[in-house]
Amino acid sequence: MLHKLYQKVILKYPLSILILLISSIFIFSMNITKLEIDASAETLLLHDDKDLEFSRTIAKRFKTDDVLILAYKPKQGLLSEQSLETLTHLSTDLEKLPGVKSVDSLINVPLFFSPIREIDDLISETRTLKSADVNLSQVKQEFLTSPLYKDFLVNKDFTISSIIIHLHQDPEYFALLEERNRLRDKQAVNSLTKEEKQALHDVRIAFKEHRDKQRIFDENNIKEIRALITKYQNNALFFLGGAQMISNDIVGFVKNDLLIYGSTLILLIILVLGFVFRQPRWIILPILICTLSVITITSSLGFFNWEITVISSNFIALQLIITISIVLHLIVRYEELLALYPRASSKRLILYTMLTKATPTFFAILTTIAGFSSLLYSHIYPVINLGWMMSAGISMSLIIAFIVFPTVLMLLKKTPPRDQKRSLSFIPSLTAKIVLHDKKSIYLITLFTIIFSITGASQLIVENSFISYFKKDTAIYQGMKIIDQELGGTTPLDVILTLSEDNSTFPHDTATEENSEAFLDSFEDEFSAVEDQDQYWFTDEKIKLIKKVHGYLTQLPQIGEVQSFATLLDTGKILNDNKQLDSVDLAIIYQKLPQKYRDIILTPYVNIEHDQLRFFTRVVDSNETLRRDALLKKIQNELSQSIDPDVATVRLSNLMVLYNNMLQSLFHSQITMVGLVLFIVFIMFLLLFRSFKLTLIALIVNIVPIGMVFGFMGWLHIPLDIMTITIAAIAMGIGIDDTIHYIHRFQVEFEKDNHYYLSMHRTNNSIGNAMYFTTLVIVIGFSILILSNLIPTIYFGLLTMLVMVAALISDLVLLPKLLLLFKPFKRVK
Repeated sequence: MLHKLYQKVILKYPLSILILLISSIFIFSMNITKLEIDASAETLLLHDDKDLEFSRTIAKRFKTDDVLILAYKPKQGLLSEQSLETLTHLSTDLEKLPGVKSVDSLINVPLFFSPIREIDDLISETRTLKSADVNLSQVKQEFLTSPLYKDFLVNKDFTISSIIIHLHQDPEYFALLEERNRLRDKQAVNSLTKEEKQALHDVRIAFKEHRDKQRIFDENNIKEIRALITKYQNNALFFLGGAQMISNDIVGFVKNDLLIYGSTLILLIILVLGFVFRQPRWIILPILICTLSVITITSSLGFFNWEITVISSNFIALQLIITISIVLHLIVRYEELLALYPRASSKRLILYTMLTKATPTFFAILTTIAGFSSLLYSHIYPVINLGWMMSAGISMSLIIAFIVFPTVLMLLKKTPPRDQKRSLSFIPSLTAKIVLHDKKSIYLITLFTIIFSITGASQLIVENSFISYFKKDTAIYQGMKIIDQELGGTTPLDVILTLSEDNSTFPHDTATEENSEAFLDSFEDEFSAVEDQDQYWFTDEKIKLIKKVHGYLTQLPQIGEVQSFATLLDTGKILNDNKQLDSVDLAIIYQKLPQKYRDIILTPYVNIEHDQLRFFTRVVDSNETLRRDALLKKIQNELSQSIDPDVATVRLSNLMVLYNNMLQSLFHSQITMVGLVLFIVFIMFLLLFRSFKLTLIALIVNIVPIGMVFGFMGWLHIPLDIMTITIAAIAMGIGIDDTIHYIHRFQVEFEKDNHYYLSMHRTNNSIGNAMYFTTLVIVIGFSILILSNLIPTIYFGLLTMLVMVAALISDLVLLPKLLLLFKPFKRVK
């Protein structure tokens, strides 16, 4: 069938077929303009995570704001006249920005101990640095020692302070998101009515349009804040941090990498192709096929409204690898046939090239798709999308390569055979000699590699740290480090206590209980009438519980800032002559406290309606001993054990929990799926080679480089995260390609004379060249990625190069050695 297709269509009408294909691709390419990059936190969350729903409920219930933190390091002292003047002007300018709701800084936070006053006075008059007759020495002491401000608003050295920029909330975003998710969840378990399907379609469009507008708004907001910072940089150093800034900057880095490193990568590939093949056609043709393939897949993404995320941003580079591999195998095969049959017609040479490469290439692509299919089980939309993108992309590369390559060659004049440069193709010949003469070395190196892989892989850790995404000399890294280490940490983590509805379950002190009983006996009727009022919610037992949990969290070295109702209790104790505030004191204060102060000091930490307490913390992301999953389990277990479940239940929330859930899910799904993918590949090898012995050899040859990559990551302490975890699929895809091509060619050569040694030599010197050239082109091309400012991109470049080299060595040395050792092919009579 394939023979007829080429004979009667593709090779008969090459110009028409080529024009039709290129025209179709360029018309379809109009959809490229719809392609977008999304680096929002939403793209890094599990779509079926129950903690995500809980986190959103908590954010709404405790009315938490999105904030940006601006670290302010003036050239003069923090409380100098010039520093305060700069801070005042900057705060005023920031508050004028449309995206900024309010700004908290040294100049407007309330002063409680400068000097210490009666609580009634504090409530009636709030003093700040702007107030008259402020004693700066007292103020400095307060900022350094106050439970509200120390290690958060100012650092220990009193050289840096935080400017907290509260951003306007976007209720429409969350309303559309909830409605979209509600309909999507319903669709997942039940069929939707016609009206509901239309509603889901409409809300998807509305959500995307609103989100895109908001994204532009947020991006402009960050730009305007940075512009203001520049205005004051003569007087101070500024470092901006916060989730919105990280998301915005990652988008910038991804766009920059796609533009600069993508174009440089193409240029390097062109140079290497020119150096290896020294013919314009073998430069233009691979680049043309790669370009058409990338245009097709990116247009498809735009057409289907799929967005590029941080995770899937490398899909173009991956598609280039696969496409280059396909085309170079075709080139090397064509040149080989041309050298063997110089007088054959161009049409016959092209036809024979396509027919002999069709079967191994088809199975190679099929197994590559099987490798990337493991990503479909991750429960994370961007990772799932990457799996689909790669599966669709490499399928398109196969089709385009097998149409464009023969049609273009048919239109070109046949050239004489090219003299092979020995200097370029010495590696395959050298590996053939190694296979024949260095048996012990091969076995020893393989054994060493296996030990290296197992010991290294056992040290692999699963971590996700935003600060480690950037190079240490970048401004974003330095800013995040200062905020992380000097001003209370980076990643937010909430500890939520849900109290029992029956307050009688709280443990009671005996003496207190007796007094309480007498008190209740006397005032039972009156108390019953008012006990449901909010001011009586603050019982002594709850106060003890709050202080106990707060104290536990502050002693954890991985936790930076801790804010809760206990922070206010500690402040109250200082104001109350170092006497603890009891429930009666709190009831009185609560009654007198104006609503605006309740919203500031109570609402973020106490929800009386739902009997919940919130302990807000920030985790120190740069702490090298931090193991996120272990820390979360430790907090959950130790608090659950120390608190009677009849009194309160503990649950963790916020970004720290959500990102950890995503990573753990990704890790476990990958570990589970690697086994399944290997089984699928085993079946495919068995179908292709029809030999159990040959199938096992092919599988072993591919497991070795995959294990080597994980060993390398473990020994160099490169964590498995959202980017590096995809390297297993890449290793499998690339390694299997070469194995299939090599075995297929070895089988063809063996059928000529039934001689293993000679077959090995001929295979290494033919298909080995294609594998070597592919590796050379990709390794040199991808070396440019190590100059990126985004660490995941650097890891991707390094690991891809390592995979390519490991797979090449395994296929050119270990594979032929095993073939010679086990002799899996039957002699042909």
